Amino acid sequence: MKIKALLLCAAMTAAVFTGCEKANVDVDTSPVPTNTSGISGEVYGIWTKGSVIHVTGDIIVPVNKSLTIEEGVLVVMDTLARPEIILNGNLYSLGTAANPVKFTIEENYRNDAHTFGKMWGGILASKTCTELLLDHTIVEYGGATTTEASTSVKLGLYKAVSGENTPAIWFSNVNGKLVVANSTFRHFQDDCTYIEGGHIIFTGNKFYNTGLVGGEGINIKSGCLADLSYNLFYSTNTNAFKLSNTGDRTPQAHVVVYNNTMLNTGWRRPTAKGGSVWLEATVYAELYNNLFANTRFGIKKDTKAPQDARSKFSNNLYYGYAQATVNQFQPGADIVGGTNDLISTGVGANDPKFANYPLSTATSNFVFSDSWDFHLLTGSAALGKGTKEFVRNFPDGITINGTVYASPEPASYIGAFGTN
Repeated sequence: MKIKALLLCAAMTAAVFTGCEKANVDVDTSPVPTNTSGISGEVYGIWTKGSVIHVTGDIIVPVNKSLTIEEGVLVVMDTLARPEIILNGNLYSLGTAANPVKFTIEENYRNDAHTFGKMWGGILASKTCTELLLDHTIVEYGGATTTEASTSVKLGLYKAVSGENTPAIWFSNVNGKLVVANSTFRHFQDDCTYIEGGHIIFTGNKFYNTGLVGGEGINIKSGCLADLSYNLFYSTNTNAFKLSNTGDRTPQAHVVVYNNTMLNTGWRRPTAKGGSVWLEATVYAELYNNLFANTRFGIKKDTKAPQDARSKFSNNLYYGYAQATVNQFQPGADIVGGTNDLISTGVGANDPKFANYPLSTATSNFVFSDSWDFHLLTGSAALGKGTKEFVRNFPDGITINGTVYASPEPASYIGAFGTN
């Protein structure tokens, strides 16, 4: 399939696209135009480095096809059409630290009026998607609410009903591979992710300015084997992690959560589930070296449907600037404590000594500042208090599109960041 012809076809109806496909059976590696407008319909091939892609309607990567997005590509989603990205095939988003890929909206809509997005759908991967990779990728201003006309509803994807807020990522192939690394999720209406199966690594990501009235950072269901590490969560509306085995899929969800930093999570949803980590439905969960600073609750379980008895918890640190915060960290009927946890009944104990973040910041705050630095200063209670004595699901990493993506080794410190 020629890439140039592909882009022309993508803006047309499915019937016209099929005609283009039959007419072009050779492969053309010529670059995508620098600024391409009017993309919709079936899309695959390569969006080359530095391109600007304007998506004006739902796009679908077909079964057994792939879309590769090279570094620096700007994908602008139309705020009137509010498109969804449907993956029946695979997606590889290959940004770099200096030149990330960005899924966003028109610049004049990137403002406080749209803090919680709702301006386009999300990246929704069906059971025929075998590989999804986001590396150094920014995903923002999405989470639109489905209608009867939504492609995802018509195809029976995600929750397959109108009135649902789409996540940034939905993945559903229990035999598939999902890696999200060094990426940022911000300005979403509800869940950032909703994962219903797969071999999964989330590492080195940031989640902030998300969740209007609900929403998790990473939401895991049955069918998942996952390593979740070195992620930062700031003021997610509900939990940083919702870990569940609901859905009756095989395998049983087994999630290893280690060296993450959570701040201010859960306060904007003062219900039983609003907190930091929620466990339910016999999920097999292991949590190590996680830092909870001014979060609502720590690790909380559903007492009516708790986690698997094999679950393990240790070497997590809890800090509270106010007594009300400290009080609700304490282990009890529904709050899970662990071995070698750093938890105190005293205000200000276990100070993580962040390089640049005022721990007096109100727990209700959800506005994130890029000037903050969550590395640890000398004397931090988190330094040297981590454990490496556990086994990850994927110690050898996960191979996607021929490249191995690591599930990083645990650190000797607690939290996502060591010293500078």
